[in-house]
Amino acid sequence: MKNIVLFGPPGAGKGTQAIILKEKYNLVHISTGDVFRFNIKNKTVLGLLAKKYMDQGDLVPDQVTINMLKAEVEKNSNTNGFIFDGFPRTQSQAEALDEFLTLKGMKINGMVALEVSEDVLVKRLLERGKTSGRTDDTDEGKIRNRFNEYNTKTAILKEYYTEKGCYHGVYGEGSIEEITERLVDVFNTL
Repeated sequence: MKNIVLFGPPGAGKGTQAIILKEKYNLVHISTGDVFRFNIKNKTVLGLLAKKYMDQGDLVPDQVTINMLKAEVEKNSNTNGFIFDGFPRTQSQAEALDEFLTLKGMKINGMVALEVSEDVLVKRLLERGKTSGRTDDTDEGKIRNRFNEYNTKTAILKEYYTEKGCYHGVYGEGSIEEITERLVDVFNTL
């Protein structure tokens, strides 16, 4: 079983690569954003709770997010593994994920991070903003603020997974195919 944390800043290509990799390795792709949208749209207990925090402009507490992801793992217990996309975002989330997976007899095999220069990311996001409908992809100031947020919060996770011996940085620039090839090289070692 392969359980991978796919990581990278906004615009790094995580979603695109996750779709390719889940097919290649027959894994379940768990995107935190998709899980949130599903739970909110379907008015699950966790979705209503998350929406309450979001409507107040507050961050959804780690435990609510973790419980949503646990439910996704439980729903897909007969799989070859998972690609976690957008989770964990904090060390406490990483520790909670490790605890949960250990109880299930599983572990994170690797954190694979797409590494892309900020200037390339800005171009990608501004281009995506022309068609995505996401207002946060159309303002360079907001985009750079998201990178700052990502860099300050995720440096801890890079250290966390490096200490566990399972951090793998992958150069995330070039064509989709070139990036996929680099990711496959790493996935095949996990």
